[in-house]
Amino acid sequence: MKKLTKEDIYQRLSNVEDARACKAITEAACQHVSGNFVILLLSQLFSKFADALLNPKVTLPWLLQSLHVPSSFIAWLVPIRESGSLLPQLAIADVVRRLPVRKWVWVYGACMQALCILAMLLVAVALSGSSAGYSILALLILFSIVRGFNSIAAKDVLGKVIPKQQRGNISGLAASIAGFATLTFGLGLGYVYNQGYQDGVYIALGLAATMWLFAAFWYSQIKEYRGATEGAKNGLLHALSKLKLLYQDTQFAHFVLTRALLLCSALSAPFYIVLASEQSFDFSLLATFMALSGLASLVSAPLWGRLSDLSSRRVLLIAALFVTVNGVCIFLIALINSDLFKTSWLLPGLYFLLTVAHQGVRLGRKTYLVDMAEGNKRTDYVSVSNTVIGVILLLLGSVGMLSDFLSIAELIFFYSVLGGLGAISACFLPPTE
Repeated sequence: MKKLTKEDIYQRLSNVEDARACKAITEAACQHVSGNFVILLLSQLFSKFADALLNPKVTLPWLLQSLHVPSSFIAWLVPIRESGSLLPQLAIADVVRRLPVRKWVWVYGACMQALCILAMLLVAVALSGSSAGYSILALLILFSIVRGFNSIAAKDVLGKVIPKQQRGNISGLAASIAGFATLTFGLGLGYVYNQGYQDGVYIALGLAATMWLFAAFWYSQIKEYRGATEGAKNGLLHALSKLKLLYQDTQFAHFVLTRALLLCSALSAPFYIVLASEQSFDFSLLATFMALSGLASLVSAPLWGRLSDLSSRRVLLIAALFVTVNGVCIFLIALINSDLFKTSWLLPGLYFLLTVAHQGVRLGRKTYLVDMAEGNKRTDYVSVSNTVIGVILLLLGSVGMLSDFLSIAELIFFYSVLGGLGAISACFLPPTE
């Protein structure tokens, strides 16, 4: 039986007929597209699975509850995990820009994230209560800051080694395979929890650290050639000066506005789980939600990835409409007959559809941003947009504090309105393909 080569795998998985179509990359990089495609696929697979295992909506709350940490700590998990990796990017972008080869930034970042997770395990063994809560939040802050370096480097390396109209496909395939792994793990976690085994969360964290190390190894194998370093300067003032892109580059500003509105898919997700918990579901339902997240990635990510290569702005439009319709349905059910929420399949089913839409938002906006610029301009786009989105994320996330005045369904409806506005904004984005 013939052994499959990287070229064979690339040709079978790539969505282009001409394997030598090297749009928007150098001739030197073109010679290694097939190998880099497979290596990036493997590294993204491991990193996405690790992300799913260290879920701030599922895994970390389990850990904190098992350590008797006050519930006030749990409320900070999602904001720190999401905005902590975005806010510093404007300041650290120039550090990355000075490096002609940037894959090592990602490799070292992946190793640091593995160490942070292992440190969380040590905290869980040695501490409990508020001291454990403070320690884990501190480690989560470090974890998120490191992810900021990874985010800038990852998009730049992807743009250097993978041609246009193939970038969304690789991300979609990785998310799909990682989704299958998450689905399997979530089902297994639910089973062991129902059998009375309470330490499944420790298995999840240990496996997440291992996955980050695997991801780092494969990413180090990428064939990346030296890239542009001009324009890199020191100083926070210079970094802040890049904010002028928001008014000098209208296409970029339009993209940032659209991305900000589409935060609705991530911010509304925890409220689906809160709404489910209010129906007196067993705590093991959280394992079901983890499995559903994996299933959603498995079935939708390849489709979103290929569609993003055809038209990433249309993917953003369709995904935004999904979020909007989903949220409106929940709001109408709450108004007309809230007893329907007690149906065992309704909320998990709606959460599954929301996660499908969120996959579209993530893959669509990542592909659009990478295709919109090249070289160091891409690094500026990533750092500015992520920093701005980090601030907006904290502002929009604070809407959840209104839960004392608004019902959960009303909060979900608020985020669905943002999704509708995001769909309108995506309609008018210029094409990048």
